[in-house]
Amino acid sequence: MIPAFASWHDFFAMGGYAFYVWLSVAFTVIPLGGLVLHTLLLRRRLLAEIRQRQSRERRIRAAQSKKAAGEAAGEVM
Repeated sequence: MIPAFASWHDFFAMGGYAFYVWLSVAFTVIPLGGLVLHTLLLRRRLLAEIRQRQSRERRIRAAQSKKAAGEAAGEVM
């Protein structure tokens, strides 16, 4: 296999087109990194909302069962 560039300097110079090549790489990698970060933050917030909703539903069910038990105890007496 023949390497495309003779040295690392030639690789980073990209045959005289380094500014355009590395600028295009930056304009691709930075938005992709932002998208990954946004997705992770959104996932974290969604999971927190789900946990909060489940906790609220558990508290409501517990209060309803406690109320029903109190009413049942009141009817027996």
